Amino acid sequence: MVKLNKVDELVIAALKNSDKPLTLAEIAEKIGESEKKVFKALRKLFENEMVDCQNRQYKLSNC
Repeated sequence: MVKLNKVDELVIAALKNSDKPLTLAEIAEKIGESEKKVFKALRKLFENEMVDCQNRQYKLSNC
């Protein structure tokens, strides 16, 4: 199990509460964090197969 920090959890919550995939900028704006921090969180979540990316838009994985 991957250890999640506060930003990771905020990213997951933002994606969970959205009815459509979100871009990096949209996620950063929703959770009030820098795009750099959100990018690092998304990369970790993507590497652990928790989010999917298509056309630079992110959504939670279905697994």
